Amino acid sequence: MSEGESPQGSRLNELLAEAGLASISDAQAKLFDIHLSLFVRWNTRINLSSIREEDAILSRNFVESIVCARALPGGFSTLLDFGSGGGFPGIPIAICRPETAVTLAESQGKKAAFLQEVVRALGISAKVYGGRAELLTERFGCVTMRAVDRMPEAVEAAASLVASGGWLALMTTGAELSRLQSAAGTEFSWSPAIRLPGGTDRHLLLGQAMVSSRA
Repeated sequence: MSEGESPQGSRLNELLAEAGLASISDAQAKLFDIHLSLFVRWNTRINLSSIREEDAILSRNFVESIVCARALPGGFSTLLDFGSGGGFPGIPIAICRPETAVTLAESQGKKAAFLQEVVRALGISAKVYGGRAELLTERFGCVTMRAVDRMPEAVEAAASLVASGGWLALMTTGAELSRLQSAAGTEFSWSPAIRLPGGTDRHLLLGQAMVSSRA
């Protein structure tokens, strides 16, 4: 553990190292520590996630989201986290890529309040939209999605919010990859799925919207 690094930040770096990934900075570790503390506290009250054990939260939610943040291509300035829930992957993306204006869309009031508290505590470049993401009229350079209800229908809605030449980033199981690609429609060109660390059958799927088909 480096000087000033929290035990949680140190453990997160250990998990990243085990996955063969580069470590986060001390400054980033402090922000992740705040997010984790708030997540654990609020999770006992409003059920942000069924995952309760701290190490599992770090490996499943934080490491996966950091992988997503690093895998996203450059060239966009706005990002929508569709159905953000506990803030994954949107908040880690805002921490890892502070130049990106992140919108966390969450229609459940208590979860949106949690996200507002995290954004306030971290002071990150993010805002919370407390409504249904599919009602947004803005288009974004990237739209991310992870573990939302009725995911194929949500992917169809999310695809319509991707700007011309922008990206759709889906975190899902291997069994769902082709189904979600179909749900997004024919306007996307897909990169090979990236297997997420942790030994589970989870992947990151990146699709780019065709420039010629979007206004």
